[in-house]
Amino acid sequence: MALDESRNGDEIFNQNGLTFMIEKALLEDVKPIKVDFVETPRGAGYSIESNLKKADGCGSCGGSCD
Repeated sequence: MALDESRNGDEIFNQNGLTFMIEKALLEDVKPIKVDFVETPRGAGYSIESNLKKADGCGSCGGSCD
């Protein structure tokens, strides 16, 4: 997730006063997408769930962690 300006080829969604954008080409690979604001004992923030396959590796670097 990042702050960005919309571009040609983006699908735009408005929900509860927030605007979300995703590339239309990527949307087909990841939908459905669920964006939610959650509060846990560790803190609060956005939770994003989709069908996007996770990268191999340790998770924090997206690749091999030696």
